[in-house]
Amino acid sequence: MNRIIIIAALSLIATFRCFHASAQTDELAQLALDIEKLSQFKQILSDMKAGYQVLEGGYNTVKDISKGNFSLHKAFLDGLLEVSPTVRNYYRVADIINGQLTLVKEYKNAYGRFKQDNNFSVDEIAYLGSVYDHLFKESLRNLDELLTVITAGKARMSDDERLQAIDRIYADMEDKLMFLRHFNNNTTILAVQRAKEKNDAQAVQQLYGLEH
Repeated sequence: MNRIIIIAALSLIATFRCFHASAQTDELAQLALDIEKLSQFKQILSDMKAGYQVLEGGYNTVKDISKGNFSLHKAFLDGLLEVSPTVRNYYRVADIINGQLTLVKEYKNAYGRFKQDNNFSVDEIAYLGSVYDHLFKESLRNLDELLTVITAGKARMSDDERLQAIDRIYADMEDKLMFLRHFNNNTTILAVQRAKEKNDAQAVQQLYGLEH
């Protein structure tokens, strides 16, 4: 009986030792797993920190580049407000001004003659005056536009754009002069025809300087 008890006790001790050893093994395995997880977390935190540093550095770089680009852009735009000597000395500038002066001189001379001509009614003279007034105002608009193009700080344009604008204004002024001369010529022909009908052609020729 005692032998049986001793064997049973030894078996229990052996079982307990095995269980204890197994428990220790499990604890060691769990501890190793925890250490591995901790190492992984540290690596994740390290990667996150590095990523943040890259992101922050990239943001600062972009910000600096943006500032630089803005400065360059502003300098470019400010430069477009300047007018180079090439533009200021462009010969078409003087042509436009002279064209406007010529237009004013020619329309005033013609209008003065037409107002002295009895072959035109009051309403017709008023109509002629409205045509000349419109031409005059449009020629002033051309000069205002020219002033904008050749004055520094008025408009953001490159030299090529300014030169093209000047050419366009010149062509517009030339069109006005051509129209004025065509209009004056037709009005003079009308006056002569009416004078012939009244047998007063000689007076009209003297008025318009048409005598031979």
